[in-house]
Amino acid sequence: MLIREITVTPVAFRDPPLLNAAGVHQPWALRTVVEVVTDEGLTGLGETYGDLDHLDEVRRAATALVGLDVYRHNDLYAAVARSVGDAVVTDRHGLIGAATREKTVDRVFSPFEVACLDIKGKAAGRPVVDLLGGRVRDAVPYSAYLFYKWAGHPGEAEDAFGAALDPEGLVEQARLFVDRYGFRSIKLKGGVLPPMEEADGIRALRDAFPGHPLRLDPNAVWSVETSIEVGRALDGVLEYLEDPTEGIDGMARVAAEAPMPLATNMCVVTPGHLAPAIERRAIGVLLIDHHYWGGLLRSSHIATLCATFGIELSMHSNSHLGISLAAMTHLAAATPAITHACDTHTPWQAGQDVVAPGALRFVDGAVPVPDGPGLGVELDRDALAVMNEQYEKCGIRARDDATYMRAFEPSFSTRRPRW
Repeated sequence: MLIREITVTPVAFRDPPLLNAAGVHQPWALRTVVEVVTDEGLTGLGETYGDLDHLDEVRRAATALVGLDVYRHNDLYAAVARSVGDAVVTDRHGLIGAATREKTVDRVFSPFEVACLDIKGKAAGRPVVDLLGGRVRDAVPYSAYLFYKWAGHPGEAEDAFGAALDPEGLVEQARLFVDRYGFRSIKLKGGVLPPMEEADGIRALRDAFPGHPLRLDPNAVWSVETSIEVGRALDGVLEYLEDPTEGIDGMARVAAEAPMPLATNMCVVTPGHLAPAIERRAIGVLLIDHHYWGGLLRSSHIATLCATFGIELSMHSNSHLGISLAAMTHLAAATPAITHACDTHTPWQAGQDVVAPGALRFVDGAVPVPDGPGLGVELDRDALAVMNEQYEKCGIRARDDATYMRAFEPSFSTRRPRW
């Protein structure tokens, strides 16, 4: 079954002012929707990042893939690698680990691989989860993903989520998400306030939700010493502490002293990082992300390797739409080693999506594997057209949390360590 054509559509959707170590989210988040059409008339969907340098690489790869067989996974990957050449797409916002050529190839390849799996599932009349080995769970648990945030973007009205700048605000935000979606675990994006203030926020969440596992992610802006201090202060409170400090060496030093497992989606982001991380015992949990680990199949291979060495798995997220949520759900449903609830930004999108409603829903904090063949989702073409028009008009072409933050706080710095 040959690829006849590929359509690449950049989209933009509204994003709240979510604070993080790199600054604050801009009013518009960017994504790219990929549609692969075969000579037999089947269409597969993929979704990826929307920054212009990445979008250019995706468009170049799309041209290189026309005429290839959707079943020739290795040929498809090799064609993407050739199209990327020596290019390295920079991680502009500094939250998902170092940029390498290997990671660039994997992140460009990922949406095409997902789309081809969608096609193969449709051709076989089977869901993608069956192509990944079959389901080990019928629904995938996700976490309430909390952020410190402003009440609204400066100059705009307060948004539906309101402000969260102290423990009380975090508890109110968590209650909104838990009541609405049924989440049974909670993650806080840290690296915003002084570390012990964020520890106070975690304790407030523990008191308000005593049965919910808790996580804290300061995106590597703490020193080794601060990381150890906070880890000890939150002994018995955290399920895991995610990326408290920078690099495999730094994480290994903290892991030797902290009382809870350390997790990462920053110091281990390609297969080449696994050997030194394992040797140094730097991490206990890896947050897999098919968007930059090369798709669903390559992510499942990494999951098997991690299980061999006793590394537990969760799943990383950044601002995404329903195609990605469907792909994440199929992957997690087929991966026994994912034993922690996965991250998702879906609640922050407030119903904005490019997939037709009904296929994806939260039930008691989990997303049931979509019914139907392939990914089990279909494009809402009217919504796609609206979001593409928003992309053309919004003026944003790359995520830049730091520059947006400096428009309101000129002294803001992204230095590491910050504390």
